[in-house]
Formats: sequence, structure tokens, C-alpha cells
Amino acid sequence: MRSQEPENRLLLVDFEEKCPPGGNNTVILYTTSLRGIRKTFEDCNTIRFLLGSFRVLYDERDVSMHMEFREELWQTLGGRVIPPRLFIKGRHVGGVDEVVGFHEQGKLVDLLMGIPQRPTSGPCNGCGGMRFVLCFSCNGSRRMVLEERGEGDPVRCVSCNENGLVKCGVCF
Repeated sequence: MRSQEPENRLLLVDFEEKCPPGGNNTVILYTTSLRGIRKTFEDCNTIRFLLGSFRVLYDERDVSMHMEFREELWQTLGGRVIPPRLFIKGRHVGGVDEVVGFHEQGKLVDLLMGIPQRPTSGPCNGCGGMRFVLCFSCNGSRRMVLEERGEGDPVRCVSCNENGLVKCGVCF
């Protein structure tokens, strides 16, 4: 006889398939590190704390540090949305209200089943947990002087994002 799943168990197939780039078999959390809107910042920290307490490996994509992440999020969900937004194995689980609700019901652990554990409990040695470092080409200025062209006028650095940052090579 086949064992029945508990009726209150939440499964990933219960969620709409909306997969951000590279999110098929992982956990992706879109956040913001800007503290301008306190509630949004605190909501991001709440989900970050919950994922950290389960020690699961997840990809945090800070929309305030990298505009590509913001565009990814908006394209994936079909409009302008505010972080935090959690995706597990290509399924949109929701924002802070949904995720905290699942946790309080004991269902978040079911959703995270099969996700690899984080190898270390501390922050990344490369970036200190910020996920980005200053661009090595322009030192974060976003400008470079191309001396080999014989021109002294600075040009836009092609290595970094809009903030003069590059993704951490250790944790990305």
C-alpha cells in the first residue's frame, strides 16, 4: 500500500512556475540593501534570516546593487514588484507575508527539502557577505583612461555595473 502524504504538507508543485535565470534547481532571493524604505529592508532581512536558520544554500540577488537583477525580477514576474521575492526550484513562493506564514505553519521546511546545505556558517571570505566587490579595472570609479589609444579622456568601464562593482568571484 502506498503511503499518503500529510494533507497539510506544502509542495513546490502548488506554486506557479516562474523561473528566474539560473533558478531551476536552486533557491533565489531577490532583496534590497537600501534602507530608504525601512519596511522593505526589514522584510528582506526577515527572509534572509529564515533561510540562514535553515542553513540552505541560496543565491541572493540585491536589486539595489545591480540593475540587471531588478530587470530579471520584473521580467520574471511580469511587472514592477518590490523585494523581497523568494523562488525555490523555479517556483515563485512569494514575499515576506507568504514566506513567514509558511514558516509559522511549519511548511517552509517542506519547500526547502532537497536544497543543499551551506558549506560554512560565516560570511564569504571574498566579499564579507556583500556579494559584490569593487571593480578591479577601475577601482569602482566606473571610468578608465585608455592610454594605448593615445587619448587621455576617460571612458566607461565595461567590467563593472552601474555602481562600480563586480560580482564576487568567491561566492557567485
